[in-house]
Amino acid sequence: MASKPEQLKALLAPTVEALGCELWGLEYMSQGKHSTLRVYIDAEGGVSLQDCERVSRQLSSVLDVEDPIHGEYSLEVSSPGMDRPLYTLEQFARHTGEQVSVRLRVPFDGRRKFSGLLRAVEDDEIVVVVDEHEYLLPLEAIDRANIIPRF
Repeated sequence: MASKPEQLKALLAPTVEALGCELWGLEYMSQGKHSTLRVYIDAEGGVSLQDCERVSRQLSSVLDVEDPIHGEYSLEVSSPGMDRPLYTLEQFARHTGEQVSVRLRVPFDGRRKFSGLLRAVEDDEIVVVVDEHEYLLPLEAIDRANIIPRF
């Protein structure tokens, strides 16, 4: 059975894509009686506030009809931003050569946090270079990964 975020992504992606955007990723946080659904959208040329509003209205309608979240929840629709989270191997591949911050679910080589150059994607792993040392980190072990913005 698919996880709640996977179910929500499958439900919402067609609507986001029909509005000319890409469903970059989503985060579902259940906190007792109240939950938060954060949906990140992207588009070629970037995302405007109007895009977020338009997508939010449509997703609200879909969620009202399908009712996949029990109880109260907040829907947030946003651009992934400069420090965009990375969820899929395809997203990691698009950002090869960027600096990334990665947090693992369980320690690897005695550590859970890695910040360095995203060198490559190999099979189902990403290659991150930290202090001249390459780490192969499996996608399923990653709890959270973000681009480190350059200013």
